Amino acid sequence: QVQLVETGGGLVQPGGSLRLSCVASGTIFSIYAMGWYRQAPGKQRELVAIIISGTNINYADSVKGRFTISRDNAKNTVYLQMNSLKPEDTAVYYCNAGIVGLGLNEGDYWGQGTQVTVFS
Repeated sequence: QVQLVETGGGLVQPGGSLRLSCVASGTIFSIYAMGWYRQAPGKQRELVAIIISGTNINYADSVKGRFTISRDNAKNTVYLQMNSLKPEDTAVYYCNAGIVGLGLNEGDYWGQGTQVTVFS
């Protein structure tokens, strides 16, 4: 079993900052990708940022220059530093990870989501 647990969401004013964290735990052999998605009310879930194979990083155009994704391999943790937040960043943010289990089975896992609300 693998679990992803996110923390760090909350309420913030425009221009403010938040840092999200996501810890993966369970029967993990390796993690080949970790990232963040978000879903605003009435909209589809969209990619925010992702780290693939530890070095390949991609961001949504809407967050480039404002958000930074990073990963601590020793802690099986991925972070999302969000600066210069805008009201349009309001959404539920989900952690996602591509994980190889101890039986060398691959799986795609999701966290439960954490709410980020940017209000003025």
